[in-house]
Amino acid sequence: MVKHKYIDWICIGAAVLAALLTILLMFGEQLGIPKASATPGYATRLFDDSRVHTIDIQIADWGAFIEDAEREEYEACTVEIDGEEFHNIGLRAKGNNSLRLTKEYGLSRYSLKLEFDQFQDGGNYYGLDKFSLDASFQDNSYLKTYMAYDMMAFMGVPAPLCSYTWVTVNGEDWGLFLAVEEPEEAFARRNFGNDYGKLYKPDYRSLNAENADVALRYIDDHPDSYPGIFENAKFKVSEADQKQVIEALKTLSTGENLETAVNVDEVLRYFTVQVFVMNWDSYLGHTGHNYFLYEENGVLSILPWDYNLAFGTYALGMTDPIKDPNILINYPINTPAEGKVMLNRPLYHNLMKHDAYFARYHDYFHKLLSEYFENGRFEATLRQTEKLIAPYVQKDPTAFCSYEDHRLAVDTLEQVCLLRAENIRGQLDGEIPATIRGQQENPDDKVDASEIQLTDLGDFKDLEESKERQDAALGDITGKST
Repeated sequence: MVKHKYIDWICIGAAVLAALLTILLMFGEQLGIPKASATPGYATRLFDDSRVHTIDIQIADWGAFIEDAEREEYEACTVEIDGEEFHNIGLRAKGNNSLRLTKEYGLSRYSLKLEFDQFQDGGNYYGLDKFSLDASFQDNSYLKTYMAYDMMAFMGVPAPLCSYTWVTVNGEDWGLFLAVEEPEEAFARRNFGNDYGKLYKPDYRSLNAENADVALRYIDDHPDSYPGIFENAKFKVSEADQKQVIEALKTLSTGENLETAVNVDEVLRYFTVQVFVMNWDSYLGHTGHNYFLYEENGVLSILPWDYNLAFGTYALGMTDPIKDPNILINYPINTPAEGKVMLNRPLYHNLMKHDAYFARYHDYFHKLLSEYFENGRFEATLRQTEKLIAPYVQKDPTAFCSYEDHRLAVDTLEQVCLLRAENIRGQLDGEIPATIRGQQENPDDKVDASEIQLTDLGDFKDLEESKERQDAALGDITGKST
């Protein structure tokens, strides 16, 4: 039996302390205390973007891996990240058109995916299950994806973490890549807490099909009618999970009570950046894909993904390919897609029918322009990052472009974004038409972008010119001339 003259006070104090701890655990976020999952170990290690990291891929036969890359099959390897080794990691090439074209042009610089739990249950890098290495395909600036995610994060949209990495293979230089957090369990936990919802990466089976499910249109109440969504679930989903998504799509289709089915504020912030960066290889383009769909408690959010063809460089995303920078950089924010596409994109179209949401969408453009572009933040971030990666781009043995072309691309990206910001400011102020029809009727009301060459950001000729360089780097690793 414990005896102490202050035992009653000790017990009372312990009870009070326990109560305070319980309150902190329950209401910590409201009190400004971040969730434990908000800053996982990998966020301050690999994804510290203030420096260029090092990754060495140790693999038995790199030549065979490159030869079979298009199959997208995982192969086991050892990965050394900033000097720390991780064994039995799954490695494969990734991409869609970039993967196909890299193979078609006889090149070897593929974007890569590394999965820590592919061959071992529970495998992870300080809590991270998977990340990718973006090859900057058709992005001579190396900056399009990085800057797009920075804009999304600035606007409070859950976006993948990313940082630059110098990649070697079996100790031999391979090039500068952008490491990107893949949206799976770790991403969901970091952004939404341990009780996160369900995550999907909707994609089409055939670009020529209707793909109504990928466009987030309500079809019927049968899960089999939504293969583009449910066959691309990132986590195991139940019939109840499927029903929640379908019910949300059904509500979205009506255009009423949208806040019961859509995270309206977050979606508006997403579309603000998406429209700014002129990315038509996306939900607002002909393809309708390259996004993640997040559902929690029957409420849908759209999350960003894949920006190497943003900033007006995916002309094929239009029904009639447009390459004129005067059209692209002046593209209207109120009708950011042609009518046929717009009517089939209810997540944008049905929200914009509401005056309050439409006004908030414009308010978010004001915020993006005034707090990110017009105060110099964009230029500072762009130039600081350019300076960080410059020595690595200069020595990149598999680069898709020369260092001189890289510098030209950075300058071009800066000009494109500043002109785009100027144009949208004019649209918001009523000086430039904000619809396709208005611009057709007033063709002279625009910013002059005639000196911009969008091909300077990356073009097919760069692929042709990089083959010799990439063959030499592959030969240095395999010991075979190609």
